[in-house]
Amino acid sequence: MKILVTGGAGFIGSNFIHYWLKNHASDQIINLDLLTYAGNLDNLKDLENNPNYRFVKGDITDAALVASLLPGLDLIVHFAAESHVDRSIKDSADFIKTNVEGTRVLLEAAKNNGHIRFHHISTDEVFGALAMGAAPFDEKTPYDPRSPYSASKAASDHLVRAYYHTYKLPITISNCSNNYGPYQYPEKLIPLFVTNLIEGKKVPVYGAGANVRDWIHVDDHNRGVEMIIKKGRIGETYCLGGDTEKTNLEITGMLLSLLGAGEDRIEHVADRAGHDLRYAIDFSKARQELGWQPQVDFALGLENTVKWYKNNETWWKKLKN
Repeated sequence: MKILVTGGAGFIGSNFIHYWLKNHASDQIINLDLLTYAGNLDNLKDLENNPNYRFVKGDITDAALVASLLPGLDLIVHFAAESHVDRSIKDSADFIKTNVEGTRVLLEAAKNNGHIRFHHISTDEVFGALAMGAAPFDEKTPYDPRSPYSASKAASDHLVRAYYHTYKLPITISNCSNNYGPYQYPEKLIPLFVTNLIEGKKVPVYGAGANVRDWIHVDDHNRGVEMIIKKGRIGETYCLGGDTEKTNLEITGMLLSLLGAGEDRIEHVADRAGHDLRYAIDFSKARQELGWQPQVDFALGLENTVKWYKNNETWWKKLKN
């Protein structure tokens, strides 16, 4: 296949490209990425000379550029998004432009160039917040976004479905829980805390650290995306979760232990505005229809992630600087 990956220089997208070319070596991938602060070509340095990989710097809202990349294309896998909640709270403009208008441009191009197969990467945050003890999110959970980021992703999900119903564009959507693993930009919880601890700094825990997230290793996520592309029903959504609910304070404790640091390195800070209490994913549909379930044990995955950041200080230090 010939595949366009948007946002392929980011955390999940670059891991996807590595995963796909490892498992489908004869496929061709075009990576379209604007290289904003979170896009990093160092993530893909080992693929620079791969004849089946091509990087194009550009904006997904550039309709002419997008259209020029589509001849002969079999599939679009759409990762490109502004994704940091705190940044969306400070200024939502880029989130609306990239996540909503960018998705519309891609959908329109796919529609106008032979109805190209389109897989859209989304998030569990579109579903809002769960109370402790409430049933996890699934594909039938009503949307209730509570931050500008999650609202922009919800809008993009609705656009993707609209193009399926209105134009019969062959789409699928995946909503996943919090990813972790190598190449994650050090503003997110796990890489921020790991790198702060390596640098001898404190780790900023929102409020009491009681907020709960479900964690999925990026390789499990991308394996799920692959199975949706290969076996998923057109027009359907699949939720992908890690079956690992942890409070932020529990994650902090595990990281402190892995890095040999004490609780005196915790700094409790003012809570995030509109901070969702809990996310959790019921991935029964993906398990039943696709045979997918997470395979990476969280404790081992976290330990290996910490090792990766310890072994790749040059990668993250220039980003933090």
